Amino acid sequence: MSLLQEEREIILKNEFVEAFDFAEVEEFVKNADKELFISHHFAQKKKMLVQPRGGFPTYEKQFALNEFFVKANVDVLPLTIDSNTRLNDYATAKKMLRLSEESEKDMLNGYPLVNHGYRTTRKMITHFNKPVSLRHGTPDARLLIETAIASGIFEIEGGPITYLLPYSKNFPLDKAFLYWKYVEKVCANYSKLNLPINRESFGPLTATLVPPSITIVIQLLEMLLSLEEGVKSFSVSFSQTGSMNQDIVMGAVIKKMAKHYAEEINCGDAVVNLVYHQWMGAFPTDKKFAEQLISMSTVIAAMVGADKIITKTREEASGIPTKEANAETVANTQYTLRILNGLPNVVDKEEEEILTLEVQAIMEAVFNDPADTLWRKVFNSIKNGIIDVPFSPHIINHNEMITVRDAKKNIRIIKRGNVPIPDKCFEYEKAQCDLTKDNTSIVNDIIHDIGIMQW
Repeated sequence: MSLLQEEREIILKNEFVEAFDFAEVEEFVKNADKELFISHHFAQKKKMLVQPRGGFPTYEKQFALNEFFVKANVDVLPLTIDSNTRLNDYATAKKMLRLSEESEKDMLNGYPLVNHGYRTTRKMITHFNKPVSLRHGTPDARLLIETAIASGIFEIEGGPITYLLPYSKNFPLDKAFLYWKYVEKVCANYSKLNLPINRESFGPLTATLVPPSITIVIQLLEMLLSLEEGVKSFSVSFSQTGSMNQDIVMGAVIKKMAKHYAEEINCGDAVVNLVYHQWMGAFPTDKKFAEQLISMSTVIAAMVGADKIITKTREEASGIPTKEANAETVANTQYTLRILNGLPNVVDKEEEEILTLEVQAIMEAVFNDPADTLWRKVFNSIKNGIIDVPFSPHIINHNEMITVRDAKKNIRIIKRGNVPIPDKCFEYEKAQCDLTKDNTSIVNDIIHDIGIMQW
């Protein structure tokens, strides 16, 4: 028995897990319908796939949500996991699930997959026979991913950086790398039985003034960590920045750089797709403005050339969206994509050059770390501030990089901390901003920039 299999058997002996039948799960994956694999739909290249968010605690409500989505012509169903499961607190999740089932009130903010079990959840997933994307935010997702794949969920979001730095304060980063290494191996092994299981990184990060270079570097590194374990289908992603031009530039650079670095580690045979998140910051309270923001996000996704768009709803500013609001956004987004024809090909060579140089410089600094493995190089780079995510709550993140918006709403770096932004690029970034203001005015600008879509 391999070390991985020994670890898997230990993980799956958790007291809150139903008896796990490895042979039965392998047989299920081997014979699973190709329609359940998002990698199959990506390969068709027929259209941009539309995926909403959404998760309810009870099986019945989750089933009903999926029915609404299917009627709205969804391409990819979401399964958003509750926060107790994300923290591996299955005991509380079990208790809250029972309370949710006994009353009309949702006591969890998502679907407690581990507590429902894979046999029950598989019935729902195979019933709809559409690809399902697992959305969670879990530093240690080993048990969750085992349950998800056994359920028929063949797209797994997250990673050791993107599901830690934006969400956690003190979960050990080195452990997160090792736990996600397990996830990559499991996904790679199952991929040998049928079509590839798709791994997807979480590009929005803190969704708060994150500069394009940091977003792209983290996407590339999570991609490389996944590909080196044998994953053959990966999705890099980013969210709407607030500047159409900057989004288009990011899309061009991340696609170019992903191909380059995949080939650098002899993984050019892996398929890398691009995912675009509609605005992830604070939404306007006016629902008409929210609808316009969503429509604009869809147009940008088309101009970026995204393979999948992840939608938001007009109710984002007021609370957890209803199934009706979620379905409405899916239908509206599908309509917008259908009528978008003949979009111009926008290219900004100067911005692309600057962003490419920034990404290359940070990646080179990561690779030059003396550690003997990639994950250790990345760990050291975050620890040393070579990679720095603005507004991350995690204690290991330096939070020394400062960003603001320029007059055209582009996110600009005005303080680089230890991030090795080349001098030429740094001077270009600062030159786009008004730095004659005092500190109080700059802070006020940052506050305004964070809530830019609310104004």
